[in-house]
Amino acid sequence: MSVFFFGFGYSSAATAQAMRALQPPLLPLAGTVRDPAEAPDAALPLHRFTGVAPSATLAADLGAATHVVVSIPPGPAGDVVLAQHANDLATAPNLQWLCYFSTVGVYGDFGGAMVDESSPTHPVNPRSQQRVAVEQHWREFAAARNLPLLILRLAGIYGPRRSAFDKLRNGTARRIVKPGQVFNRIHVADIGRVTALAAAARLAGTFNLADDFAAPPQDVVAHAAGLLGIAPPPEVLFAAADMTPMARSFYADNKRVSNAAIKRALGIDLLYPDYRSGLAAILAAERASS
Repeated sequence: MSVFFFGFGYSSAATAQAMRALQPPLLPLAGTVRDPAEAPDAALPLHRFTGVAPSATLAADLGAATHVVVSIPPGPAGDVVLAQHANDLATAPNLQWLCYFSTVGVYGDFGGAMVDESSPTHPVNPRSQQRVAVEQHWREFAAARNLPLLILRLAGIYGPRRSAFDKLRNGTARRIVKPGQVFNRIHVADIGRVTALAAAARLAGTFNLADDFAAPPQDVVAHAAGLLGIAPPPEVLFAAADMTPMARSFYADNKRVSNAAIKRALGIDLLYPDYRSGLAAILAAERASS
């Protein structure tokens, strides 16, 4: 088997690590980055791909791939991978499985109610509206090639170097309170593990990937501060908060996300089923390495 990643960033690097750990491992690996000098993993071939033109160097590695994982968000005109490399994918002789990382933002606002994969998608912000369209484009492409396609709708991603601890340390953490607002999250290690197991099984379908416990964002910051032994930042009411339009748009969606389907399909529980267990593991690893 051979895996190719379009967009070898934070989640893809965790997925590559999990694929190497499988028995047998999913190898070899290759992928794309916008700037090879900033690649998160120097142990595999990484090709420059900005999305505005085809990559000039990836043909051999993509042509050898049996599995392709796409984690690049849409551009203004839609999916950049299909725009620039649809023909390469259509003619790849060994391709057996596709995976696309989407977002739970496609559901839109449910007023705090639970959503699952059968819930309608009615996103309100343009980024999530694009995701709905791109999901369908990938379904049509996979159907035309008769390939299994996994769409993973990811909740808010956190993990080492990208958690409430980092924001508390650099002074950007805020406890913005919007009554009744909850979010799900997902630890990057769970993204990696689930994607690796799904790749090995060639799992197809559309699945949510979120933790078991939707929580108010201010609670996460307060809990992280408590673990560090520092005072949390003061609470700020959402209506009075000074926020960018993009930051404010995240609060337009209020829902709880069911992850039952993906756990059932793979026969697993999450490594980090809530933010408390995830943050505890991050802090323990930091202290063990210091």
